[in-house]
Amino acid sequence: MKADIRKLAVWVEETHKEMGRDITPATRKAVAVAVIANPFAGRYVEDLTDLMDIGAELGGLLGERCVKALGIEPRQAESYGKAAMVGENGELEHAAAILHPKLGAPLRAAVEKGAALVPSSKKMGGPGQDLDVPLGHKDAAYVRSHFDGVEVRMNDAPRANEIMVAVAVTDSGRPLPRVGGLKASEAEGKDGLR
Repeated sequence: MKADIRKLAVWVEETHKEMGRDITPATRKAVAVAVIANPFAGRYVEDLTDLMDIGAELGGLLGERCVKALGIEPRQAESYGKAAMVGENGELEHAAAILHPKLGAPLRAAVEKGAALVPSSKKMGGPGQDLDVPLGHKDAAYVRSHFDGVEVRMNDAPRANEIMVAVAVTDSGRPLPRVGGLKASEAEGKDGLR
């Protein structure tokens, strides 16, 4: 593995009540985070292939950890998202190199299919700073009930020469969705939109 991982963490968030109403079954979000050394910290490098390859490794690893944490079969995953926070000696392009060229395919394999684009965010930050991971339906971008997000934070990451990479997977949409649009049960997943 090219990724020099200092720390891995996995969380599962369950919502059982919302606005005084029981949510049955509970809506669930899993987030898996890897804190890795930034091989290009403190210097400009033209060729970011090593970070792209690390993204491929982490897409599968973190996606599989999320599915396992939820205790579901990959096909039961409903939405996903990705995010990265670069420490102060890095640059936003380092996060982009991890997230965009190669992370998506192994994440899609981990959740079986994934016709829609994987929502993403990137930022620079330091230890204890929040990282928002946007979420969207894995097969149909027009499923509004799955427009969501989850926040992660690690008290000691990312350090100046690190990158914190997060992948989130859910087995449901938001609790009590009621803003219309395509229902998850109606999604065909052919074009990534509907």
